[in-house]
Amino acid sequence: MGRLGIHSFVWTGGQTQAMLEDAMEKSASCGYKLIEFAYLRPEKFDLDRLARRAGSLDLDIAVTMGLPFSHDVSSEDPETVKAGERMLADAVRAVRDIGGSKLGGILYSAHAKYARMPSRAGWDNSVAAIARTADIARSAGVDLVLEIVNRFETNLLNTTAQGLDFIAQTGSDHVRLHLDTFHMNIEEANPAAAIRLAGDRIGYFHIGESNRGYLGDGVIDFDRIFDALLDIDYGRDITFESFSSAVVDESLSLACAIWRDTWTDNMPLAQHARRFIDLKMDEARRRRATNARA
Repeated sequence: MGRLGIHSFVWTGGQTQAMLEDAMEKSASCGYKLIEFAYLRPEKFDLDRLARRAGSLDLDIAVTMGLPFSHDVSSEDPETVKAGERMLADAVRAVRDIGGSKLGGILYSAHAKYARMPSRAGWDNSVAAIARTADIARSAGVDLVLEIVNRFETNLLNTTAQGLDFIAQTGSDHVRLHLDTFHMNIEEANPAAAIRLAGDRIGYFHIGESNRGYLGDGVIDFDRIFDALLDIDYGRDITFESFSSAVVDESLSLACAIWRDTWTDNMPLAQHARRFIDLKMDEARRRRATNARA
């Protein structure tokens, strides 16, 4: 396993520079080695200062985002697609400027509930846009990872198999999948099998519970998840993600339907998640060793 990270929305809605810096401090104090931010607008935040603070705390930075309909690269409208590509290119540069390692999320479509089926033309437009963005990301030294999310947050990529087909069509070896246990629990018939199917095409992994709250309080079978991650020798970053209306970002709350408190005190949540993930990975390693001796 690579670094263990935490999403900044566990700590803050991130409306100000001070909020982001406080989230970094708290993440590091809990032993996390990576913090995930939502899209950072260079005109709003001092990226150089955030980069220096991350360095002093030994924190890597990941950035995730979703496109609005006005910048949907899976649109059939050429101008909308061009606007989306510009937004993605700007996001790649922001990740580079903050010293981050990866850009992920719903980069291939709008992050929203669609009222229509995806079209072949829209799929092709998205594939081409992501292929071009991958070239920009490679030059910037930024990993590009596409998050597979549930049917209520995109109409394009809901399963690992769809994601693998999509990245193969980009023709780029710089595009990987960003899988998330919350979304897989909704869409995959067998999340562990999906992890094994993706193998080394997974570039980033989110750990989240079925109710978005405390790990272990929902229905996700984390034993099988961690067994599968070990089976594919997953060595990249894993980030804990949890949302509650106790800490709210308006746009994300609308897109992800965060209407209630799944928790109210974030420090115990973050500390518990760190212990839970370490425990489940250790248990998976012990199971593997036991099976090898049998």
